[in-house]
Amino acid sequence: MGKKTSVPDLRVGVVGASGYTGEELVRLLARHPRASIACAVSRSLAGTLVEEAFPQCRGLLPPTLVFSGADADALAREPVDFWFLALPHGVAAKFARAFTDAGRRVIDLSADFRLGSAALYKEYYGAEHPAPDLLATAPYVLPELVAGDAWRDAPLIACPGCYPTSIQIPLTPLLRAKLFKPAPGTIIINSYSGVSGAGKKAETRYLYCEREGSATAYGIPRHRHLSEIEENLSAAAGAPVVVQFNPHLAPMRRGIATTITLPAPGVSIDQVYAAWRTAYAGRRFVGVLPSGQYPDTAHVAGTNRADISAIADPRTGNLVITSAIDNLVKGAGGQAVQIMNLLAGFDETEGLS
Repeated sequence: MGKKTSVPDLRVGVVGASGYTGEELVRLLARHPRASIACAVSRSLAGTLVEEAFPQCRGLLPPTLVFSGADADALAREPVDFWFLALPHGVAAKFARAFTDAGRRVIDLSADFRLGSAALYKEYYGAEHPAPDLLATAPYVLPELVAGDAWRDAPLIACPGCYPTSIQIPLTPLLRAKLFKPAPGTIIINSYSGVSGAGKKAETRYLYCEREGSATAYGIPRHRHLSEIEENLSAAAGAPVVVQFNPHLAPMRRGIATTITLPAPGVSIDQVYAAWRTAYAGRRFVGVLPSGQYPDTAHVAGTNRADISAIADPRTGNLVITSAIDNLVKGAGGQAVQIMNLLAGFDETEGLS
């Protein structure tokens, strides 16, 4: 693809641009037909040409664009329409406050604003919430599932986590349709994530030689994303939902494969698929596969699509749901760009097809 020639509608900035999610955001935004990257922020690469760090973006970015330093107050003065925060939890809130105070719109990909209360944040993240007063101003937006349009006026948006996205897309429509009233612990969720889900870090357990040919569970029984998963599934069901969530690290670079098992007395596969067809009619980024055809991370890699399917097990009376997403795209950067498109009044597929 050659250089973009038209004048962009939006100037955007990415904070944390040198991490895996930040790099994915730069890749997507560099090719977006209606957005231009005005600022790419990285403490470790400040002063380096962005094209040098990301040669896959050569010819798609201003040739003089260099990584900026991470001074939140200085960055808030930049003429940027949308800021993306690809930062660790606890760090993003400082930038969110500076940018929203300056009248900028922010899409936060950290966990800082995903939960509904500061108390729940402290319980799962082990620290006081860094900006509790901003929680009420930050709607949680999974685009295919968010209700109404009031969220579109918010200055700060909380982008869902990767595991929760792979789980909520198949489960939420079924809970909203009241097909299930699951007892605590009867929903069993096993998810397998590519190593990029752990972030870009120089730790032995994430080295290729350590991970190749190796799969392992971790974070059981209270992975941090459990709080986000249960909070949103409970809201969908209108009653508390308690799940068993078992995350695993898989020997692949990117992707999440999730298998959900739950008792389904009196529920047919036709009812499940009817609920999905109703929820996702016309939504380009959810692929509903036939029963017995299983989503594959290889088929969604590099895309903003979530593939889902379900099958009944007459022997156990369980329903088995499977899903697959790219953790860096639909689970992070792509979903954030999808949100920006909707906020800006663009077609949600702009720059993502």
